[in-house]
Amino acid sequence: FGYDVFYRAVPGLSFGMCQRGELTDKVKAEFIEAVQWLDKEKGVSAITGDCGFMMWFQDLARQHTKKPVLMSSLVQMPSIAAAYSKTEDIAIFTANSVTLTPMNSLIEEQCGVNPEDTRFHIVGCQDVDGFEAVAVGGKVDVPKVTPGIVALAKAELAKNPSIRAILLECTELPPYADALRAATGLPVFDAITCCNMFIEGMVDNPRFGINDWQEGWDGVQEKYELGQNLDAEDKKALESAV
Repeated sequence: FGYDVFYRAVPGLSFGMCQRGELTDKVKAEFIEAVQWLDKEKGVSAITGDCGFMMWFQDLARQHTKKPVLMSSLVQMPSIAAAYSKTEDIAIFTANSVTLTPMNSLIEEQCGVNPEDTRFHIVGCQDVDGFEAVAVGGKVDVPKVTPGIVALAKAELAKNPSIRAILLECTELPPYADALRAATGLPVFDAITCCNMFIEGMVDNPRFGINDWQEGWDGVQEKYELGQNLDAEDKKALESAV
């Protein structure tokens, strides 16, 4: 990122909770505390998450901040869809096309776009060699997986030549964005382009308008270790969730 990014873990929050969209009362309170800490203590310009399934908590986060909330890269869907005609399609790449399906009504409610519309092609990466590490919480070998992701995209474009853009839903997919851009010539949107869009709306444009009203970023990212800014009890809950 070309700007400061501040992190706050949510004690007790597990991948399973994100996938199901269900929080215990205690984890819900921790989630709200994290949102408020990022907003009030760190003064962030926008709040996002590190898992696309956190879209389930988009509304909850919005209730506790006036800052933009982008829990999933899918919040870009309306803008991407509006940029093309109704006869032009968009490919949505996800870690697992099966587990994304239960979110369809939520996506329509939160984004105002129906992912079941025929112009959206949901492409699951679950069968790409090496990408199965995501499902078990392992580290993905990006160089190994890249050719498979690119091949998957080319195959999808061959089947559906009306695809004009690619949206990467899973937060494990941005490492392949450049390879997809180079191989397909299409615009590729992901969690990073989503954050960049909202940050761009907040920063000074040095080319015109008033200047010297905003302090520039020094280019030094604040160091972070998982569990930082948590007390001993919260760290224990975090370790249990992991």
